[in-house]
Amino acid sequence: MAVPLCAGVAVASGVPAELGLVTGIVGGLVAGLLPGGSLRVSGPAVGLTLLVCEAVQAYGLRTLGVLVLGAGLVQFALGALRLGRWFRAVSVAVAQGMLAGIGLVLVAGQVYALGDATAPGSGPGRLAGLVSLPGRADPVALSVGGATMVVLLLWGRWRRGARLVPAAVPAIALAAGVTWAFDLEVRRVQVQGLWDAVRVPEAADFGRLTEVGVIGTVVAFALIASAESLFGAAAVDRPRDGRRTEHDRELMAQGAGNAVCGVLGALPMTSLILRSAAGRAPSRGVRAVARTRASRVLHGVWLLLFAAFLPGVLGAVPVAALAGLLVHAGCRLVPVREVRTLWRAHRGEVLVLGVTAVAIVVGNLFEGVLVGLALAVAKTAWEISHVHVETEDRGDDGIVVRVVGHATFLRLPKLLDALDALPYDRKVRLELAGLRHADHACAAALEGWAAARERRAELPEEPQGEVATSSSTS
Repeated sequence: MAVPLCAGVAVASGVPAELGLVTGIVGGLVAGLLPGGSLRVSGPAVGLTLLVCEAVQAYGLRTLGVLVLGAGLVQFALGALRLGRWFRAVSVAVAQGMLAGIGLVLVAGQVYALGDATAPGSGPGRLAGLVSLPGRADPVALSVGGATMVVLLLWGRWRRGARLVPAAVPAIALAAGVTWAFDLEVRRVQVQGLWDAVRVPEAADFGRLTEVGVIGTVVAFALIASAESLFGAAAVDRPRDGRRTEHDRELMAQGAGNAVCGVLGALPMTSLILRSAAGRAPSRGVRAVARTRASRVLHGVWLLLFAAFLPGVLGAVPVAALAGLLVHAGCRLVPVREVRTLWRAHRGEVLVLGVTAVAIVVGNLFEGVLVGLALAVAKTAWEISHVHVETEDRGDDGIVVRVVGHATFLRLPKLLDALDALPYDRKVRLELAGLRHADHACAAALEGWAAARERRAELPEEPQGEVATSSSTS
């Protein structure tokens, strides 16, 4: 299953298919050997396909190794500084929105490859270009890609067959066999040999690290790859199997793997989300009763043996078939069932999920996750910012006003409206013992209201009253 996925991500990134295999091999043999607490395998970064394609177009394929090497060193440093564990502080809705956004980006990009058509460069442009796609698509290639997706769907429903052989294997094999037998005129994967595809950066290539754009791309590679790995770990980790990702070690392992990928001029790697059942179950390694890290190491071993002894097999695979595989995988990343569950119980979470996914499609993975996290924090602040104003009329003793809850600037208009509605011809006693938190804006507003009430009470034409506070909050 890893062979078509690695090759497909490479083709989608605009680089030779062999570089995807190199990244998968390094992911198993390097990142797989290092401790991280995860049984999920590492391979080409799905969330970086568009960014890698743009970087190659802007700086050249030779510079890709420098970019990936720099990103790996940044990741390793973040893990050594124990910053990886902060990725655990992620809303479930944001993690699911990230999965959905990656899936939509995959679908939007690979639907063009289904018909052997060229995709526009930007995310919004790809969506807009879908209108004119039917007139540019090759019907033969579209049929091959569509048939591949049908086999993927039907084979997945055959439980016994799916347990023995992953659906990707018969789907890709059938597409390659049919196109070869009938000599169909479709675009096939271009193969030039594993070792010929490796491009070790030269000394002159490292000089480009002084360019602002290159530095920004390195940081983007590092942050997006870290987000895809660690947010993906938060999405698919489950306590039932007793395995939890050690985020700092996993980040260091991914950084070391990306550093090696950079030296070889290959694609950046992440701990693959595509190996999960759309984020709803542990990795396929765990589902296949994996017990140790040897499972993800062997992933790299099998890829290396395939690339060394059967390199010509890739040249028989239609690009449309790989696109069908990635479209199918992208659709599975959209958490439709989770959205239905959240809609019934937590509709605000659905908003966070949707905004995160749309932001990823419009921008990139890291920007989308930042938008989702900001919205999740704002939503949480609004939900916990509940303040109640209770009044008790004690006749000649005046009115007792109790402020209860969490007073933040989000609820300040409600609080001031309730206080301003109190009559000025009565004594008022303000009690704040039930106020568990008040931010600076609310504390200043309460002090200002009390001072204004006292000044007005001192005016001769106004009835005398008093304002007292029984307690205050910091």
